[in-house]
Amino acid sequence: METLFASSLTNWVLIFLASFIIGLSKAGLKGIDMMNVTIMAIVFGGKASTGIVLPLLCFADILAVIYYNRHAEWNHFWKLVPWMFVGILIGVNVGKDLDETIFRRIMAVIIVLTIAIVVALEFRKTAAMPENRLFAASMGLVSGFTTMLGNLAGAFSNIYFLAMRMPKNNFIGTAAWVFLVVNLFKLPFQVFYWKNITASTLQTDLYLLPALILGFWAGLKIVSRIQDDSYRKIVIALTLVGAVFIFLK
Repeated sequence: METLFASSLTNWVLIFLASFIIGLSKAGLKGIDMMNVTIMAIVFGGKASTGIVLPLLCFADILAVIYYNRHAEWNHFWKLVPWMFVGILIGVNVGKDLDETIFRRIMAVIIVLTIAIVVALEFRKTAAMPENRLFAASMGLVSGFTTMLGNLAGAFSNIYFLAMRMPKNNFIGTAAWVFLVVNLFKLPFQVFYWKNITASTLQTDLYLLPALILGFWAGLKIVSRIQDDSYRKIVIALTLVGAVFIFLK
């Protein structure tokens, strides 16, 4: 994997772009992160790419927590995270020896479901479901499962936070804490069980950090200009565009 990657300037450009997108997403442009998933999967393959991406996500999550920490809504954190842990454990066992073709097909099905749920949510007449624990549990399970298999949890967590009608900064701050904890929880499984995080992949990540930091800075500038009432529509649009992007890969 590394030899093929290192010999291609095009691949370097692609993964620098993907790292920039990670920064944008963690700064608050939710939904755009699925483009990063697709780009990394093109370069490294679906499952192998998660080993490159996860340390970058952890670093970006730390930046997001530092910046948005005061806006976190902890009641939503505790509704999602325990179920996400369960979903991750399921994903660890299902995904370890999963055939690459099957893996891509599962990702495609997940994206189709995401599109259907987001569109259905947009046409709902009710405002929110803050007391629906079954909804939180199902979103947490699916988010945990999909984050382990392909770092796709963002789409389903977006659906949950959109359903809760959370203000922009609360949305971003709560998501920052959720994914910092969840991604750190995933690390040992990918290091010791899947073994797709190595000294070589971490070295690649170091080269990509400047692009990520630049993306985070740019994302903060963009998000600061978005009004709360427009933010929901932008997240839905980016989630749908990202879903189509990865589905057509």
